[in-house]
Amino acid sequence: MNENTTTKDTAEAVSVPALPVDDRSGDGYDWMEILTGTAWVVLPNWGSEGWDAGSWPYIILAVAKSKDDAGELFGYGQYVEGDTETHWFRSQTACHEAIIESVFWFWKSGQSDGPEDLPVVAAELPSRYRKPFFGCTDGRDTVE
Repeated sequence: MNENTTTKDTAEAVSVPALPVDDRSGDGYDWMEILTGTAWVVLPNWGSEGWDAGSWPYIILAVAKSKDDAGELFGYGQYVEGDTETHWFRSQTACHEAIIESVFWFWKSGQSDGPEDLPVVAAELPSRYRKPFFGCTDGRDTVE
């Protein structure tokens, strides 16, 4: 199922795979199960050491990739205690920046296990904290 939305980085109207919403009958683990067979996959870790990208079953991040006539689209979704939100980007770099901001906030607030030596703001994160972790994905060599 697709939804119509606007990309965050280029403000384009696009039709993209919808992030399944929470049906309120289960928990985050149940929500992760409904992602199976969709364009969305859970993003469990972030950064060079694979720090937590969320805090299951309360905070779960997911990513997706799509394509339209203008090119690739990169999606980032978030589940927080039953509430979901979705953000789509034309640029994978812009999508990663949004993930970095979110993951940093969860690390800094103590809601996810992250690095000990965090700077004051996400923009000051060293490069090792600003990239996808590839050791724990679903076998793909890139994180959308």
